[in-house]
Amino acid sequence: MRGFSVFLGQQTYPELKNYLVKMKEAGFQSVFTSLHIPEDDPTVYKEELQQLAQITSDLSLELVADISPASLGHLGYSFEQAYELTDWGISGLRIDYGIDSDIIVSLSQKMKVVLNASTLTEEAIQNLIKKGLVTHNVEAWHNYYPRPETGLDEGAFIQKNEQLRQYGIMMAAFVPGDAKRRGPLYKGLPTLEKHRDISPFAAAIELWRLGKIDKVLIGDPDLSESTIQAFKQYDQGIMTFRTHLYPMNEEVKAIVNQTHTQRMDAARDVIRSQDTRIYVQETNISVVPERCVARPKGTLTIDNELNGRYQGELQLTKNPLAPQPGVNVIGQVINQDELLLDLLLPGEAFVLNEVNEQLI
Repeated sequence: MRGFSVFLGQQTYPELKNYLVKMKEAGFQSVFTSLHIPEDDPTVYKEELQQLAQITSDLSLELVADISPASLGHLGYSFEQAYELTDWGISGLRIDYGIDSDIIVSLSQKMKVVLNASTLTEEAIQNLIKKGLVTHNVEAWHNYYPRPETGLDEGAFIQKNEQLRQYGIMMAAFVPGDAKRRGPLYKGLPTLEKHRDISPFAAAIELWRLGKIDKVLIGDPDLSESTIQAFKQYDQGIMTFRTHLYPMNEEVKAIVNQTHTQRMDAARDVIRSQDTRIYVQETNISVVPERCVARPKGTLTIDNELNGRYQGELQLTKNPLAPQPGVNVIGQVINQDELLLDLLLPGEAFVLNEVNEQLI
């Protein structure tokens, strides 16, 4: 499951609606918003929250709000009454430390409750369960970290996720956006520090496959079009590598543009496309040697005629490799997507998407 963040007061109603529709069409199912309502003018924020809740309800999107006791009070509610916000279209509330455990248990019996994964201890969750916590209505979300160098360590993060998942709790974490970032620092909103300058799509794949995470949320306010397309392709069972390509003839370009499949006997140093050699043989293409240079990690290559029966094999390097006379360098996976090279599964389909857009 995946979701995205909306920050109230930063877009017009038509802009907000268009963004929600775009993300819904891209396969996102959950919306997160953080409410810090000023005491001097709570009316505007209340109206914007109700508008957001109405749109998400119309689009069948889940809406989770992070709201402080003070902000809840400005809306005319206490935490004991907070479940009534479901009438607005709010699916759940993110609750941090400081809220009485009996209130948390009571809310879990009426609506979704999101707890802070980073500060939630095993002792605390056991105590809540003893009191009657409805665990299938409870999720544990990690925070996002706007300041560089403050994101979580991967090892401790995975350990915490494994610890809490055994109680049947869904785990969630944030990845940064790559089109528009949130101020005041504009340095991305990831959970893991290692993901701060990584593609949101690549970071999400790592969280799902290695991080013991069930739900990934985009922390920043927007995604690039190529990242949105990558998520859509993934829903079709295809991994996308965004690339910069060198000039090439139309025959080689036709090879690059195919939907590829990594061989089941996955190699240590390279991703091997299993079908391109057969395609070259069947179409009588001759790949002449050119640009036979060193291959850093993420290099896109094709074997030329000097490699005999391997001619036409398309590869992506997972490790730096020396030049080979029988291997032409034809492109490079963008830096933000390099993480995907180690996450592609044996037998998994992939495509190469040439990008020219400016990415953060």
